[in-house]
Formats: sequence, C-alpha cells, structure tokens
Amino acid sequence: MNKRKLLSITLIISMLTMNYVPSLAYASFLKKNVIQAQVNDYKFQNVNLDWWKSYNDEYLDEYIIKAINENQDLKIATLKVEEARQNVKIQFSKELPSASIGVAPLLLKNTGLTSSDGEFAVPMLVSYEADIFLKNHDKTKSAQKTYEASKFDEKAVYISIASQVGATYFNIIKADKLIELQEKIMKERKEIYELTKLSNSQGMASTADEVRAKKSYVLTVVDLTDLKKSREKLLTSLAVLIGESPNNINELKRVSYEELPKCKQIPDEIPSEIITQRPDYMAAELNIQKAGIDVRVAKKEFLPKINILGLVAFLSTNAASSLNWENAVAILAGAAMLPLFTGGRNTANLRIKKNQYEQILQSYYKTNLTAIQEVNDALSTLKLDNERYENNLDSYNMQKEDYHHSSNKYNQGIISKLDLLQEQETLLTINKTVISSHTDCYINQISLYKAVGGKI
Repeated sequence: MNKRKLLSITLIISMLTMNYVPSLAYASFLKKNVIQAQVNDYKFQNVNLDWWKSYNDEYLDEYIIKAINENQDLKIATLKVEEARQNVKIQFSKELPSASIGVAPLLLKNTGLTSSDGEFAVPMLVSYEADIFLKNHDKTKSAQKTYEASKFDEKAVYISIASQVGATYFNIIKADKLIELQEKIMKERKEIYELTKLSNSQGMASTADEVRAKKSYVLTVVDLTDLKKSREKLLTSLAVLIGESPNNINELKRVSYEELPKCKQIPDEIPSEIITQRPDYMAAELNIQKAGIDVRVAKKEFLPKINILGLVAFLSTNAASSLNWENAVAILAGAAMLPLFTGGRNTANLRIKKNQYEQILQSYYKTNLTAIQEVNDALSTLKLDNERYENNLDSYNMQKEDYHHSSNKYNQGIISKLDLLQEQETLLTINKTVISSHTDCYINQISLYKAVGGKI
C-alpha cells in the first residue's frame, strides 16, 4: 500500500475518533466577558420598584434593593439564565463548521521490511454537518425558547423574593406592636392578680378567683414569650432574604406601627388580560413552543444525516520542512447516512417528545387556571380583610368609649380599680385584633402584587 495513502487513512481514522470541542461560534463566545454581578435596570423592573416606593418607607426600599443585590436565590436564578444563554450558543455552534489543527509524530513500518520510517505530520481537519433539513437549526430554536423561558422564571423568583421581604417586614412591625400591647396586658393582669390576692386575704374574693387571676397572668407571660420568639424568627428570615447574617438581626431597622402609611386603594376588579403578563404564564407559553419544536426535531431524526469532511495534512521526515506544500495531502469527503435500524430508539424518542408536549400543554392549562384563582383569591381576601379591619376598628372605638365611661365611674368611686383594669385589658385585647387585621391588609396587598406578576 502506498505510504501516503496509508498515512492519510490513518489520520482520518484518528481524527474521527477524537472530540473537537472548539468551534467557530463557541470560540467567539469565549472572547466575551462572563456575567457581571451588578444590579441592572431590568432587575428593578422585575420587581416594579416604583410600587414598593409608594409606601414611602425608606427601610422597606432599602431591604428590597438589598435583596435584589444580595439574595442568593436571585443570584442563582440569574446564573441559570446565563447558563441557558450559553447553551443556545453551544447549540448554534453545531450549525457551523468546526476546524482543528494538531501535530502527529508517526512511526511506520511496511510489510516485509525490517526498518521503520519516522514521519512528522501537521493535520488540519474541517468537518460540517449539512443541515439541509434544518434539524440543528430547530435544536437551536428549542434552546432559544428555553433561554427565553428562563428569563421569565428569573422574573418570577424576583417577584417572589420581593414579596417575601415585604410580607416579612410588615409582620415584624406587627410583632413589635403586639409585643408592646402584650407587655401592657401582662402588667394589667399582674396588677389584677395582686388585687385579687389582696381581696382573697381580706375575704372579699375566693381562692378560685385568685387562682384564675394567676393563671391568666401566667398565660399572658407565655403569650409574650411566643410573640418574641415569632419576631425573632421573622427577623432572621428577613436577614437571610437580604443576604445578611442572622447574627445581625438587632441592626435591622423598621418604622413603628404608628408610622405606617394608609393602605393602598383596593381595585374594584382586575382585568383578565393581566394574567397573560404573569411570568409563569409567559414561561409556560414558551415551553409549549419549545415542546412543539422538539417533536419536529424528533421526526427529523428519521431523515439522512449528511456529513462533509475536509483534511489537509503536511507530512515530512523533518519537522523544519513539515509545512512545505510539496508534502501536503488533502482529502475532501462527504457521506449521507440514513438510519435503517436503531432498535426502535427514534420511534420511542418521537413518542416521548409527543408525550412531553401533552404534559406541558396540560401544565399550561393548569397555570392559566391557577393564575386566575390566585388573583381572585388575593383580591377577595384583600376586600374581606379590609372589611374585617374596619369592623374591628369600630369595635375598638366603642370599647374605648366604654373604657372612658368606666374611668369616669372609677374617679367617682362607683366601680373598683379591679373593674377598671379589666375594662382596660379588654381594650388592649381588642386593639391587638385591630393591629393584626390592619397589617393583614398590607400583606394582602403584597399577595395581590405577586398574583398579578407585579403589574399593579
């Protein structure tokens, strides 16, 4: 066999068994900078920062911005978007030719000879899969849909984290006020217990009354401990959400309950079109489109695959003269391969892709229904809780008036101090209900904000 012909065949076989990762598209991607870790305008747009600023709370604004900058879940979501973008580039590179160059020192021994010859080769290989059926192009389009959907998934995470920060912040303010009221109730019950104990010693109250007063006081202490524990958990949750150490919870500032602004106006209704602007809805639409493209790709797996291969190799016994065109060997080859028998792999793959398409379609329908449900639930809850707050406020005002009358009676000597303390305790207890229902309105507003995808 001719030495050059033998060498050419050997080089082709060796090249075809190697992986050539670099491609023209992939090499251009490597020249670009990696994702930057600063906050861009689109991140603020994701959470509709103007809506949060309408609360006129500098601490809340600070926590929302800090969460956008530092929250680990948001960073992961952004990195996933970048990963999907690079996957598009990798897939697009498969639509282009790939080229590689190498060096190959060789040692040849022909049949019947005792001596061997040393050769030095510089092979250059270009390969290309002719995408005449646009299979690789469809794969790129599928990867592009995944990338676009990942951006909406990222937006959903941003809205979710911002909602958690806001709800946690208002719950902390509520906990502060409830603890303040609970401490007053505890003080009142302690005084009631001491008066009941004194009355019992004077024969004016029974031992059972004293026991009940003490039990009521002890339960108040327990409730106060539970409220403080709940606030501690809320503070650590807020610290984690904004990327702070839970050891720094004492540094987390907030306004007092009395400084809270008036609740936002409740919309009478939410237009149905707003559902289509939710990030999960838009991502679901893109997933359907991707699934349809994947089905088309699976069908094209039954078509021939056309490969074109070009090889240029410089052969020489001397490395110094290896790039001499007189020592060049060039080969251009093409092949069309049609799958005849794959053990049912392509058929099963097509059925899987069709099955996945149906699953994603049903998931899209569910997303649509869930979105409508969440918006309706959030809006109705906001309206009903606002009514509950107004009713509790009316009840508090009436109890406040009763307490004022009782205070006058006490000053006139008509009722005892014990009776007055009990009236005051009732007033404080109703006030706790007012505080809870009032802050629930803020949290329900955030739930509506989340349900409409921040478009409020």
